[in-house]
Amino acid sequence: MKLNIALLAGDGIGPEVIDQAVKVADAVAKKFNHEITWTAALTGAAAIDAVGEPYPDATHEICMAADAVLFGAIGHPKYDNDPKATVRPEQGLLKMRKKLGLFANVRPTFTFPSLIDNSPLKRERIEGTDLIILRELTGGIYFGERGRKDDGNTAFDTCTYTRAEVQRLAKLGFEMAMTRSKRLCCVDKANVLETSRLWRETVQDMEKDYPEVSVSYEFVDAVAMRLVQWPNTYDVMITENLFGDILTDEASVISGSMGLMPSASIGVHTSLFEPIHGSYPQAAGKDIANPLATVLSAAMMFEDAFGLIEEAELIRSVVNKSLEEGIVTEDLSGTNKAYKTSEVGDWLVNNI
Repeated sequence: MKLNIALLAGDGIGPEVIDQAVKVADAVAKKFNHEITWTAALTGAAAIDAVGEPYPDATHEICMAADAVLFGAIGHPKYDNDPKATVRPEQGLLKMRKKLGLFANVRPTFTFPSLIDNSPLKRERIEGTDLIILRELTGGIYFGERGRKDDGNTAFDTCTYTRAEVQRLAKLGFEMAMTRSKRLCCVDKANVLETSRLWRETVQDMEKDYPEVSVSYEFVDAVAMRLVQWPNTYDVMITENLFGDILTDEASVISGSMGLMPSASIGVHTSLFEPIHGSYPQAAGKDIANPLATVLSAAMMFEDAFGLIEEAELIRSVVNKSLEEGIVTEDLSGTNKAYKTSEVGDWLVNNI
């Protein structure tokens, strides 16, 4: 199979972890006789520095022409520390989501047997955790009207959702639940927010189309508590943009490291695959960042974008082997030897 993939390394540790994912993907492609064409493009702070725009038109054209997008991370302290900056890396991310129609962020959370004691939560609370949070990605408060008034002393951000936006995400949630345990949880704040009442009303109307799926409705604050108490009681969860942003980061540390969790953003035009961690600028250029989340994102890409299940499973199996044998970066090594980012990548390639 010929695979045409846009490569957006981004900022900070993005290029370093992307390099390892590319090495692994190329090794898998060689083993299974696939041909990958990688097309690199600028985004984030790197794009601002080069052309003054965090998601340039040239990058968008490359993404639109690709079968899938593999993405690193964006963000840089010189923008993070300047609240008055008019152009910011994160604007590129929001623009990319909107223009590519990336409406659903799929974030799995699961545990690795060899790392279960690395989690900040007790073993008995997290064993068996295998959940997926579907976060709506192109609506809500991040895309609503915003501004200042009263001479800049009052600020506002508007949260808006349409029924069609909720239906589009909920449909994916129901379909995913049907392939798993047939349990779906809708996370909202319907006791306070009108948008949440629309979410709940819309999902309730859709229940009749999926009679085999058991649906629960929970307030976001209750879910935030239960995620650290009994995360293994959840399976498929759906929620709006802001709630999903917060809950997925909370859930990500259950595994023991943010450097382990992959994600996918399902789009109208193409889909994007990325690690859930940020650009971690303090580690940039030091060859110490954990590349496994990006490598596992490549595995999701093989499976979800191209239907190459055996290839994806091979990647996951060598990642598990690396964890079991302690071939890990400093965030997971403890008192044992810490391997460099590039060394972990080379080890994965050799085992493939």
